Amino acid sequence: MQLFDLTGRVALVTGTSRGLGQYFARALALAGADIAMTSRNVEALRPFQKEIEALGRRTFATALDVRDHASIQKAVAEVEQAFGKIDILVNNAGCNVRKPALEVTWDDWNLILDTNLRGTFFTSQAAAPGMIRQGYGRIINVGSVTCVAGYAGLAPYGASRGGVKQLTMSLADDWGKYGVTVNCLAPGWFRTDQNKVLYENAEWVEYLCDRIPLKRPGQPGDLDAPVVFLASEGSRYVTGQTLLVDGGISTGATRATVAPPK
Repeated sequence: MQLFDLTGRVALVTGTSRGLGQYFARALALAGADIAMTSRNVEALRPFQKEIEALGRRTFATALDVRDHASIQKAVAEVEQAFGKIDILVNNAGCNVRKPALEVTWDDWNLILDTNLRGTFFTSQAAAPGMIRQGYGRIINVGSVTCVAGYAGLAPYGASRGGVKQLTMSLADDWGKYGVTVNCLAPGWFRTDQNKVLYENAEWVEYLCDRIPLKRPGQPGDLDAPVVFLASEGSRYVTGQTLLVDGGISTGATRATVAPPK
């Protein structure tokens, strides 16, 4: 179990004001890591910051907009100054716009790609020099099942997540020789603030569960062990990989027995 002990490690998790970002940060804190948390609105982080400090961990909260290069550089520098290092980076901040492909606007495309793909790259680029200097780093890019599967109404989102998968492999090849691993954690269908409206449709939930071999959507706790694994010594010989935590939906082996809701 010592392989999964993160005591003394510092983890920067982007997009921690809500949703999966908080679950990732909490799991890492429970494994022993100190947590740097970010949001475009720092005050939104205060309640969660108190929660993590109650676990006995050090915390630092700062503003970060992953669509703004200067904001990325400033936030990473502040975290390094506060803790002296960054051992683990979880690129969680993301967004989505659900529209049929013919209705996607230029601005929709830019918002999604700038946040999910460009933001992931430049946040990684900002944190990597410190990791390279210390000869150790764990970068975890948060993708989704759309890294490997296409869904109607998610064209730019799927393009961004597919890009994150490819980016992960390239960065792993770039930085592996410095002791920095780069992997992609790809959740399947989890209920989040971005998609909660879908889960209000009982017919859609039934349709979804029928397509998942494990017959249920993901629950946040399902991601705890995977993120700790990728952040720890337990994954020291794993890099450039996409770990799908999706109940098996990406296998494509299960056919729906009900028609999707119209």
